Amino acid sequence: MSHQRILVIAGSDSSGGAGLEADQKVIASHGCYAMTATTALTAQNTLGVHGIHVTPSGFVRKQIEACLEDVGVDLVKTGMLASASTVEVVAEAIKRYNVPVSVIDPVMVSTSGAQLLPEDAVGTLISQLLPLATVVTPNVPEALMILNHQDSEGAEQPEPTTVKALISIAQAVRQLGPKYVLLKGGHVPLTKDHTAPTSEAERHVVVNVLVGPGEPVIMETGYQKSRNTHGTGCSLASAIASRLALGMTMEQAVKTANYYIEAGIRTSKDLGSGSGPINHFHSSYMLPFAPGRFIEYLLDREDVRGPWKEHTHHAFVKQLADGTLPLKKFQNYLIQDYLFLIQFSRANSLAAYKAKDLDDINKSARIVLHIQEEMNLHVRYCEGFGLTKADIESHEEHQACTAYTRYVLDIGQSEDWFALQVALAPCLLGYGHIARRLFDDPETKREGNPYWDWVLQYVADDYTAAVRTGAELMEKHAVRQSPARIEQLVKIFIHATKMETGFWDMGSL
Repeated sequence: MSHQRILVIAGSDSSGGAGLEADQKVIASHGCYAMTATTALTAQNTLGVHGIHVTPSGFVRKQIEACLEDVGVDLVKTGMLASASTVEVVAEAIKRYNVPVSVIDPVMVSTSGAQLLPEDAVGTLISQLLPLATVVTPNVPEALMILNHQDSEGAEQPEPTTVKALISIAQAVRQLGPKYVLLKGGHVPLTKDHTAPTSEAERHVVVNVLVGPGEPVIMETGYQKSRNTHGTGCSLASAIASRLALGMTMEQAVKTANYYIEAGIRTSKDLGSGSGPINHFHSSYMLPFAPGRFIEYLLDREDVRGPWKEHTHHAFVKQLADGTLPLKKFQNYLIQDYLFLIQFSRANSLAAYKAKDLDDINKSARIVLHIQEEMNLHVRYCEGFGLTKADIESHEEHQACTAYTRYVLDIGQSEDWFALQVALAPCLLGYGHIARRLFDDPETKREGNPYWDWVLQYVADDYTAAVRTGAELMEKHAVRQSPARIEQLVKIFIHATKMETGFWDMGSL
């Protein structure tokens, strides 16, 4: 079972681009569950940090314990810790509760230059938290700050200008205790030849380095000249945390998280006047309906309501309800309806063939069996209106019947299984909807109405069971579609509904 409970211990960003707000967006976009312990409130926007209100470390402890002792935590991800005492609280909690995986983002200075971790807390971070880290994710300035603080009497580390220098810095940080170190090279873009650029035009690649028990892993992405990089560090660490929680190896998690951030920058929209946020949801989408509510959503759409009403409230249906439909027209309808059922059975047989799992195959097959039973009943029903099976089968399909059924079969051939279900739906759902409405309407004529048995036929248990099976199939597969695909399927439903209405028109001739 994948671990999906992630506790984020970090500061809040009032502008939503970094900190806890960004962390939760990333974790949610990965389908994981985020909990938070807030270490500080910040007043900030895309232009900079205007104020910091540090949460007392004792209260941070209470937040952490509340999550760990109830919901439980599989992975801890840290960001801005704000004080030495809070660093100690986090380290103590990781040890006390045996948290198996920890992603430590050593947030020290904001992009705009604000100090987010006091100098006196850097040593505590190095001595108490880094040795517990599964992976620590510093950018180059943070890594240099850690190393310079650790070796306060030595010469300051120079800014790296080669991949070799990046590897050396990452390995030096790893000597302080973490199992892995991801050194983020976004602050020092390189040329195509991995040398220091002398101009903006020569900035071509960003190199991230992952060092761990094995050989260093070099990850290269194209340099993007964008002002929308606010919160990239927080977001990358949370993407790594989410992917580790979902069962990826460290190398897989880091590589794919890098691509996630690269796409987030590339697809970002300008917000604010300064360094804007990335797009956290570039690979996520929200369907326009809740699970189990696809059909309800479909029938309530503005572009569906008109065609659906024309189908379900057609003049032919009204004449069925009041018993005024001329017998000849009803006989004509019965003949074409039988011929339609032949093709409808073929379409559902095709659906069973195209289904990908046994449950869907069986459900489609049950609908076919129901249609066969319905055809047998249909023949007996027709006899009551002076039509024999030979009479029915001697007639040719009306053009409207042919057009409708061949459209459905064409969808079955050219589209996927679910598209075929959607094309069949106006008939399956429509008859059930019409019959139920007429049955429940006290204005519908019962006594002396030759068509009342038609209504009873489509509210009977066997037909309602078939409708329920078809609806369950649609709901099951609707949630697997993308929003763009849903729009394509809606167009198929509308077209099939209009052709169903044409079937009523044919019966009115």
